[in-house]
Order: sequence, then C-alpha cells, then structure tokens
Amino acid sequence: MIVLGIESSCDETGVAVVAQQADGLPRLLGDALYSQVKMHEAYGGVVPELASRDHIRRVIPLARQALTQAQIALSEVDVVAFTRGPGLAGALLVGAGAACALAAALGKPTIGIHHLEGHLLSPFLSADPPRFPFVALLVSGGHTQLMRVDGVGQYSLLGETIDDAAGEAFDKSAKLLGLGYPGGPALARLATQGDPAAFELPRPLLHQRNADFSFAGLKTAVMTTLKRLGDDPTLQQRADLAASTQAAIVEVLVTKAVRAVKAAGLTRLVVAGGVGANSELRLQLNAAAQKRGWQVHYPELALCTDNGAMIAMAAAMRLDAGLATLKSDYGFDVKPRWPLSDVLMATT
Repeated sequence: MIVLGIESSCDETGVAVVAQQADGLPRLLGDALYSQVKMHEAYGGVVPELASRDHIRRVIPLARQALTQAQIALSEVDVVAFTRGPGLAGALLVGAGAACALAAALGKPTIGIHHLEGHLLSPFLSADPPRFPFVALLVSGGHTQLMRVDGVGQYSLLGETIDDAAGEAFDKSAKLLGLGYPGGPALARLATQGDPAAFELPRPLLHQRNADFSFAGLKTAVMTTLKRLGDDPTLQQRADLAASTQAAIVEVLVTKAVRAVKAAGLTRLVVAGGVGANSELRLQLNAAAQKRGWQVHYPELALCTDNGAMIAMAAAMRLDAGLATLKSDYGFDVKPRWPLSDVLMATT
C-alpha cells in the first residue's frame, strides 16, 4: 500500500510518500518539506493568513517533488492522507482541500490524521524503531504530554501541561532575550555559550509526584531576572540566562519522564516533537536511560519538526491496525482544536 501524506497545520508544508511493508512498519520513499520560518521571522511569530497562502503555493510542487524522489507515479498512490487537526484552521483547510482534490482526481480514498499522533508515531520511521509498549514524551509546540502507548490508537494520558508547554517556554523566553524566530533553537544555540548554573530559576512541579507540567512560572522568572539585569545586559549575561532557562526546562522534562517510565513498569521511552531535537535534552535522557538499562527512541532530526512523513506513516499504521475507515466522498472538515484522546476510537 502506497500512502501520500500532506501536512499543513502551521508553518511547514510537508508532503511524503510511504509504503506499508509486510512486517507492518512503514518505509519512507520520498519526503519534501518547505519551512516558512524566513517569512514569519519579520513578525516574530506565525501569521496565520500568510501561512495559509504560502501552503497553497507550495503543496502541489512539493507533492511532485516527493513522488519524483520516491520514483512513484501519482496513479500508483493508494491512499491520500492529510492533517485534519489540531492546528491553524486556514492552514489545515489548504492541506485537506489539496488531499481530497488529488484523491478525487485519482478515484482513491482519503484519511484525516491527528497531527500529534503523527508526532507520537514518527520514531517508527527511524533507523531504530521502538516496540510497543512504551512511555512517550510528546513535546511539540503548545503540547507537553506523557503517555503510555500500548499500540496504535492505544494511548493512556499520564500527564500534561497545565499552562505553558515546554516549547512555549523556550519560545517566550527567547523572545524576552531578544532572540529571533523560531525562539527555541535560537535559545539553545545561545545556551552553548552560557553557564547553566548562573541563575537560579524555578523547576515548576518538579517535586510533585504526578506527571503534569507547568512552565508559565519559569517564563515569568526569566522576565524578572532580565529586569534585574537592567536595560542592556551583556552577551554573557544573556547566554548564562539562556543556559539556565534550558537547564530548568530539561531537568523537569527528564525527571518527569523517568518517573513515568518507572511508574509504568516499562523500560522504553519514546521522545517526539520539535523540542525532542534539543541536544541537551537528548544528552540527559540518554544518560538517564543508560544508567537504568532503558532504551530511548527519537525520530530522525529531520522528522522532529512538522512533516508529511509522519502523517503518511500514521495513516499507514492506522490502516494496518484496522483503526480507520477510508473515505471516498471527498467532503472534508478540519479540527483546529482536537484532543488526542478523540483518536482512540476515530474511524475517519
């Protein structure tokens, strides 16, 4: 089975081609991605209308690029998958519309995929795919969640953020420090020049035994520290604050993830989402896992951010598990707000 997947939930347009193999694991054949970072950089964040317009320009050329890379003719595609939500409504409509139009032209079915499920299952496209069951740390944009994953569609929420997510803490702290967009990678780069112990910043909920997160107080502490440093902090002071901020976020994520794996009685952790590309987070999680004899799995770095491969792959895995019904009426809707719990019994 050949699945073409389209991702357009925010500021990346991604199209990919995946083949379902006999062992049930998908294989990535072709992948094309365009990031709108340069366009939104001038505004310090994503402008939804500009994002939607750019998706319209990019999606068909990227589809051609992915098919060429895969050496697959469009007529060979069996299913067209798209991100149904969550995300920006206009951006989602572009991907959904393009997917259904392509499917209608081909006479092939469509399937709408949950964006976060794509991230959650993205490590299955890596060179070292995990095996069920495992605990997943999902750190993507406005989402920070810990889940027990027993199979495709078998997800139990262990804990989640009650305010700002880890990605938001990175981005908002970066903005306070006067760094560019996207803020998370910019803060991580500056942190390499700083002392992570230079400033004593809070670790919200660190000592509570639950698996929930809270990063709003950390952002406030960064703002207060900057005010204390005056109107013109030195580059070293800013680097030290960046390093201290990253250290606080990483310590909370690692501590909570380790507790969750222990409480679940498992020995495998999967990390997915854009923050999962952070090198300090990977370093500390790897060290914690090695100390305990656990395994940690990540998506390939290129698949940490939003991409079409994770959407095509999630569609293939859902279909293989018998958890989705293909649609051929080519009507579509999108879900800008869509809890991941809803996909447990989803059939479309």
